[in-house]
Amino acid sequence: MENQTYDYIVVGAGSAGSVLANRLSADPQYKVLVLEAGRESHPWSRIPVGFAKLIENPAANWLYASEPEAATGQRRIPIRVVNCWVVRLD
Repeated sequence: MENQTYDYIVVGAGSAGSVLANRLSADPQYKVLVLEAGRESHPWSRIPVGFAKLIENPAANWLYASEPEAATGQRRIPIRVVNCWVVRLD
């Protein structure tokens, strides 16, 4: 395997990560690596109505939820997680 160097590493290729990677890589002097967890997108993710079908699908969603507590009537509340980090390498 050949060693490669990058100016930026974007972790998370969702909406924010993709936009950041696009903007950073628009300048040809920068080399950008994008990392994303999991497999390729589920076919339902390619159409707007498909998002509703993926909300409770562990193949497409991390399914994080809060712990039950008195203020929520002992319910678990689904948590939407947005993960995107950008690391500048010097």
